[in-house]
Amino acid sequence: MLCWGYSSYGQPGIGSNLQVIIPEPQVYSFIHDRNVKEVACGGNHSVFLLEDGEVYTCGLNTKGQLGHDCEGSKPVSAVGAPASRIAHVCCFVRLMVDQGQLFSWGAGSDGQLGLTTIEDAVTVPRLIKKLNQQTILQVSCGNWHCLALAAGTVTSVINYQNLCCYFAQCPRLIGISLWDGAGQGSYSASPSVSCFICFGFVADRESPCHVKLLRSQKVVYISCGEEHTAVLTKSGGVFTFGAGSCGQLGHDSMNDEVNPRRVLELMGSEVSQIACGRHHTLAFVPSSGMIYAFGCGTRGQLGTGHTCNVKCPSPVKGHWAAHNGQLSGKPDACKYHIVKHIFSGGDQTFVLCSKYENSLPADDFRTINETRYTCLINDETIDVWRQKLLEKNSSNSVNNVVQILSSAACWNGSFLEKKIDEHFKTSPKIPGIDLNSTRVLFEKLMNSQHSILLEQILKSFESFLIPQLSSSPPDVEAMRIYLILPEFPPFQDSKYYISLTLPLAMAILRLDTNPSKVLDNWWSQVCPRYFLRLVDLYKGAVVYLLSGRKTLLIPVLFSSYITAALRLLEKLHKVNQKVKHVEYDKFYIPEISSLVDIQEDYLMWFLHQAGMSCLSFLQDAVTLCSYPFIFDAQAKTKMLQTDAELQMQVAINGANLQNVFMLLTLEPLLARSPFLVLHVRRSNLVGDALRELSIHSDIDLKKPLKVIFDGEEAVDAGGVTKEFFLLLLKELLNPIYGMFTYYPESNLLWFSDTCFVEHNWFHLIGIICGLAIYNFTVVDLHFPLALYKKLLNVKPCLEDLKELSPTEGRSLQQLLDYPGEDVEETFCLNFTICRESYGVTEQKNLIEDGDKVLVQKDNREEFVEAYVNYIFNVSIHEWYTAFSTGFLKVCGGKVLELFQPTELRAMIVGNSNYNWEELEESAVYKGDYTATHPTVRMFWETFHEFPLEKKKKFLLFLTGSDRIPIYGMSSLRIIIQSTPSGEQYLPVAHTCYNLLDLPKYSSKEILSARLVQAIDHYEGFSLA
Repeated sequence: MLCWGYSSYGQPGIGSNLQVIIPEPQVYSFIHDRNVKEVACGGNHSVFLLEDGEVYTCGLNTKGQLGHDCEGSKPVSAVGAPASRIAHVCCFVRLMVDQGQLFSWGAGSDGQLGLTTIEDAVTVPRLIKKLNQQTILQVSCGNWHCLALAAGTVTSVINYQNLCCYFAQCPRLIGISLWDGAGQGSYSASPSVSCFICFGFVADRESPCHVKLLRSQKVVYISCGEEHTAVLTKSGGVFTFGAGSCGQLGHDSMNDEVNPRRVLELMGSEVSQIACGRHHTLAFVPSSGMIYAFGCGTRGQLGTGHTCNVKCPSPVKGHWAAHNGQLSGKPDACKYHIVKHIFSGGDQTFVLCSKYENSLPADDFRTINETRYTCLINDETIDVWRQKLLEKNSSNSVNNVVQILSSAACWNGSFLEKKIDEHFKTSPKIPGIDLNSTRVLFEKLMNSQHSILLEQILKSFESFLIPQLSSSPPDVEAMRIYLILPEFPPFQDSKYYISLTLPLAMAILRLDTNPSKVLDNWWSQVCPRYFLRLVDLYKGAVVYLLSGRKTLLIPVLFSSYITAALRLLEKLHKVNQKVKHVEYDKFYIPEISSLVDIQEDYLMWFLHQAGMSCLSFLQDAVTLCSYPFIFDAQAKTKMLQTDAELQMQVAINGANLQNVFMLLTLEPLLARSPFLVLHVRRSNLVGDALRELSIHSDIDLKKPLKVIFDGEEAVDAGGVTKEFFLLLLKELLNPIYGMFTYYPESNLLWFSDTCFVEHNWFHLIGIICGLAIYNFTVVDLHFPLALYKKLLNVKPCLEDLKELSPTEGRSLQQLLDYPGEDVEETFCLNFTICRESYGVTEQKNLIEDGDKVLVQKDNREEFVEAYVNYIFNVSIHEWYTAFSTGFLKVCGGKVLELFQPTELRAMIVGNSNYNWEELEESAVYKGDYTATHPTVRMFWETFHEFPLEKKKKFLLFLTGSDRIPIYGMSSLRIIIQSTPSGEQYLPVAHTCYNLLDLPKYSSKEILSARLVQAIDHYEGFSLA
């Protein structure tokens, strides 16, 4: 070992030398056959820890800091040091035994010894009882304070104007996984697994703060001087900041630096060790074997052989090497010192060296010693803990396991993404965690051999970890726990919903704004499988709570738990809307329709929205309608129908009230019908409907619809209205009017580019479609999904064009997929579109002067977007605006906005989710027929033998549409009744009532022939 620096009190320990200043390295020889493991330097004393665990001290002893009665330059064994093996030493003076216990002695007038007493001098090492139950991993001391790193917790003892004199947990560091700490002078610093944290005088910074400029630098080691800090990165770079009045920052100046700044003079070299004294800094470069020093040199502490300050890194005098390989072939190899470890403190510096014959390579501070980590949770440790829990040999070992399992910091630091140092990039957008390793460990814990440990983990999570999660984590690193916990399989078990799953949701919802946004960002980065499991987890919790709401919990707890689960799903839904991890229907909870009265829930929500929450039955009530993303299409349809019924009732009540007023004023002729009554003639259906609807106000449109065909006495119980919609829409949508273009390839209709009818025709079609929804009638509209997207303010895309006009859509897709560079020559396109109208082909510009702009590789996406926009928006703007105005006049509103385009289409025109067995099971029979009647049995045998297209034709024949209502096949409830007609007659369909007149055929063959004949010759409402 070599040393140099200030020796006025003998603190370097060179007993035979009376020099006050030792300006260059000298061999330290107080022991000959024993190796020094560590050196700690105080302001005026030094402590030496030997490999065998014995402690020696020397220097000033006015406060008993040497642990013995001798004072001077000769190191003496500390009296009363514990018999256990010493693992770590620190000045002023503390030592730690390998069991993690902490002893202290020396100056204690400011309470800095952590003994809960204030004593001017403690000359014999004493156990710090406050920390006796914690495993201490590292200790670091400053002038008036001390830091201790326990298993996942940083505690501090500080005296600032008699602030405290015992160890207290640092709450601002809870949850951060730390591996080291440094303190000297009046402030402290610590690197976590991915970032750097520091804190200083209470008056300036009373809690740890993150040094953001070092976030991306991969900091692996730090050292603190009295008023400056040096930082070593994984790549071997050195940053310094703080006081620079002596040049200790190495920036070729005496200026202070508020922000970390790289030492440029060392940029060409990889530094592997750094150490700070009071006002000087050292750096070791293994490639050259050089030790560099800079800063205050007035007391010889730089080892350059001079006593002047140095502003830039300068070589320490002497022959140095990092390993004996650097000395091969050198004739003077015996003169070299092979550096093992450098230490510095106060105004002294020590270098531990190896002998050439049995040398060890120099320590590399960039290689993180995992024994100095916060306790990791991995395969090895859980096996050890399992054994400890089985043996139950001491309460301390069990408590230690519990303490680690309850520590968010231990969990946060245990599953780092080490691939390409990803965890060093931890930020508000990158969690730096390997969730696969989390999953693997948890799967191992679920093995029966770990049942005792698993039970302990569950208790730790429930009683300590989750309740202690902070609403304001000190750093993003402390938030990994929110990603880790949902991977624990018991969270998916309904037994633990109340004790684990829902409390975690509450903890997440308690997060302040910024950490909550960080978690949203991290959820955006996770894989879709993880995200879906999280969604399913809280969907399951909602179903569990709704299923047991009457027996499971008292109302207050139910309200808080169900709200937590729903709000967390809402938070996840907002994230999913941005990143599209899963399809929107993955948030649906189909069980809600059977567990909740949707009509009642909607009514309560409606009253709450109307500002009537003061009503007693609404207070503390949770309405699921506030979270519409969990409703499937059927539930949303029920909500829309409830809303329609509510508005109908309001309109009816308004009409009735007005009628009462008219009777009182003797003006009965002005009485208004509580229904929207339309009188129409079959011979002039479109004109009459247009006339009738134009004379009614918007309020009248909200009333229940009744249709009367002139000259017919049928009472409209629903069938007449259905027939009215079918006949009217068939007439209005007929392509011969030119209002719509028919696309034979897809069998769909779309608004025509050029149309000569008045806008009110489109307005009428919109009203008719709105009235159909409003009056719960499925209509047969052959429009593409693009129409329903536009009604819900969703932009149509190329996929919609592929549906409407497959050939055009495929051609545009080929343009986008073409791999060559010669797009212009191959496709010969410009920014125009050709449209045919009444036999005349016109060329339309898609952009200004589009006929002059050629489609090339770099603008083809723009061309496709403009093409699609023209078809679905630009060319039809007038007609669509009139249509949507009429549609939204009847059934627009908040409830409609809850639908997805596919759901809106399914509600209006039905869907194609066929279940033919369900159709048979829900059928109703009249007359002589029952389910077991021979004719009925022959009918269903024949029907089930039909191919799909023939079955769809039968639906069209019987109901007027080949699609089924959104509630499913069972909601059709077809009726089959017997007739006295002979078997020479065909079956007859009464479309308005889903009624089939089926004669009693004598054989299956005759029935099949007659049924096929009726189906094949059906067109609209008559036989061709």
